[in-house]
Formats: sequence, structure tokens, C-alpha cells
Amino acid sequence: MRNRIIVACAGVPAILLVLYLLPEPFTPAMIAVLSAIGTYEAMGAMGMNHPRLALYTAALAMAIPFWVYFGEKRILGLLVLLAYLVLIFLEAFASSFRVKVEKVGAAFFFALFIAYCLSSVVRVGNLYLRDYYIALPIFLPFIVDAAAMLTGMHLGRRSITPNLSPHKTLEGCIGGLVFGIAACLLYGLGVHLVTGATANYYFLAVYGLLGGIMTQIGDLAFSYIKRPRKIKDFSGLLPGHGGVLDRFDSVIFCAPLVELLIHYFPAFRLG
Repeated sequence: MRNRIIVACAGVPAILLVLYLLPEPFTPAMIAVLSAIGTYEAMGAMGMNHPRLALYTAALAMAIPFWVYFGEKRILGLLVLLAYLVLIFLEAFASSFRVKVEKVGAAFFFALFIAYCLSSVVRVGNLYLRDYYIALPIFLPFIVDAAAMLTGMHLGRRSITPNLSPHKTLEGCIGGLVFGIAACLLYGLGVHLVTGATANYYFLAVYGLLGGIMTQIGDLAFSYIKRPRKIKDFSGLLPGHGGVLDRFDSVIFCAPLVELLIHYFPAFRLG
């Protein structure tokens, strides 16, 4: 727990620095690094240890957030995708069938899935009212995760997924949802007090509820990847947390939902 707190105390200010104080291109750069590391961790968990295949796939994952930042231009995306496909299949041809098509497909899936979902943070960062929303896709799942873990540790009695995530309890899930809703309401109040913007607290409560549900689905989804391979963490990069995927698994699922909610149910308006 001590290492977990230390990493959080260092990581949270670093993320806030990137989101709010550094120039905007630092946001896709941060997401690109997280995407590349997360993709590499996922490939390792699946037993895909071919070094050049891992390099090409991590490079694709790094390119996607910048592609999103610059407007998801179709021709540029097609060019990068074509280059990636040529490189990985040349590796497959040269391997004399040691690189299986299943591994090629899984590598592409992880790069696209992880990087494009995390890039919802970049798309939110491109909005007109970016500063009002930009923290939500990251810190809402962080808060729900922490609240679910602490509630489960102290009040948890009924396990809901014993074969998948034995420590996940019904009480912890409910605690995560309650704290997610409360966090969004407090966030809205803070934005209102600091900026004067009008906050829609009903919409913010929906953000917290649906975001909390999606956060816990994301956590279970990556447990589903880990458990059959009998690994506890994707890596040991973040002491107390595991790897990037262990920390950002819920963000990968929650961030796209938050982006959609902002688009259809904007929680803040000026005036």
C-alpha cells in the first residue's frame, strides 16, 4: 500500500501538469507513451515476445493518439496502417510460420483497442471547453477504482466474480459507484466555483454512475486476459499498481464513454 500511495502522489500531479500546464501536444504525447507501453504489456501477457513485431506494434500504438490529435485524417491513417501491415507480414513470412496469424491479429487488436480508446482523452482535450472536462476521463475511473478497492477491503462480503477477480465484491462495486457519482458532483461544483460555468448536476451524476459501471467492466475485462495465464500484474513498472495496463485498464473503457456523454449530454455551459 505504501508504494501504491507514493506512485499515486507522484503520478497524479504529473498527469495534471501535462493536462493543464504544458502545451496541448503534450497530452497526445503522454497518451502515446501509455498506449505503447500498455500494448507491449498486453503482448507479453499473451506470450507474443517477437521483438520486431512488438516494436512495430508499439510504434503503431504511439502513432494513433497523434493521428487523433491532428484530426484523424483518413489518408494519413491509411498510410500508417499499410506500413504496419507490410512490416508485420514480412516478419511473418521470414519466420517460417513461427509467427502465427493469431499473434499477428492479437497484436493489431491490442494496439488499436488500447490506443484508440485511450485517445478519447485527446479528443476531449480538443474540445472548446477542454479545461472543464479534460480530467474526467482519467480521474473518474481512478477514483472509482480506489473507492471500490477500499470499500471492498473494509465492507466486502459477497464476491461477484470468484473465478475471475476473487477480491471484487458486491459491496466494493456499490462503493465505487457511490464515490464515482459523488466525485463527479464535487467536480462540477469545483468547476462552477472556479470558472463561473453553469454545471448540470443531473448529467454529472449520470457521468459518475455510467462511468463507474464502465470502469469496473474494464477492470474485469483485463482480469479476463490475465487470469488464464496465471499472472497477477501485466508488469512491475508502477510499484504497488503493477503495469500501465493494471493502472489504466479502467480508463481504456471509461474514457470513450465519458467522451460520448460529453458530446450528447454536456455538463457545463458558459453564462
